[in-house]
Amino acid sequence: MTSEDTPLIPDQRRELMLRLLGRQPVLSVAQLTEALGVSHMTVRRDIAVLEREGRAFSVPGGVRIASALRHEPSFTDKSLVEQPEKQAMARRAAELVSNDMTIYLDAGTTLLALVPHLLTRSGLTVVTNDFNAVDALAGAEHVEVIHVGGRLDHENRSSVGSLAAATLQQVNVDMAFISTSSWDLHKGTTTPSASKVEVKRAALESAASSVLVAGSSKYGQVGMYRVAPLSAFDLVITDDRLSEAAAAGLRDHDVELALVGAHSRTADDAASGARP
Repeated sequence: MTSEDTPLIPDQRRELMLRLLGRQPVLSVAQLTEALGVSHMTVRRDIAVLEREGRAFSVPGGVRIASALRHEPSFTDKSLVEQPEKQAMARRAAELVSNDMTIYLDAGTTLLALVPHLLTRSGLTVVTNDFNAVDALAGAEHVEVIHVGGRLDHENRSSVGSLAAATLQQVNVDMAFISTSSWDLHKGTTTPSASKVEVKRAALESAASSVLVAGSSKYGQVGMYRVAPLSAFDLVITDDRLSEAAAAGLRDHDVELALVGAHSRTADDAASGARP
């Protein structure tokens, strides 16, 4: 069907675009202009609307629907990618940590990058399920460290399952920093690993406030198991490669969002136009 055959109003055109994406999960702008019989600019505007609504996600030269995440990468694989973005997100997260706080660090390479920033704090207690974080803090005698125990996830060097969750249910933390392998506007944070769900939920329940720290490359991916809606977090920290339309859609739904650039000091600096 094209606009020459039957002119479509914008909502109809976008619904048709979603149906086409249901048959082919990634489509180029050129494919859509031909299928819909409209201009490149019209297609790009429609993509921006769908992305703002969290129904589709832009890729270079085209658009895709939410992609299923079947398996999480190993710690080694994750440690090799997006290092500048992870460092920037860690710096922003570190600004939220003050002396004498008790914080929870979820397992993950981005939150592991937060650890060096914690060494300058006094009176700090770190609760974590991440063996990598424990290793990094082992020589910092001025930091109290509590590992939650539980079943070992060998690939991610973290503990998971009901025993780890049970420990978290016995403690109170001021702020929980949560990682995720997949997130979007409608499903919130998700994971392909059932054993991680109860640990993350227990950390959220034990915390007075919570922060999601997740790269934009994970936005628009969906794991089988839901962890928490984005409304469960007081702040979401991500990198500034998140599209403007996606960021606007998140803010439309009252998600407090901090975008950080790999070469920016803070999100506030970026917003004010300051230079590092």
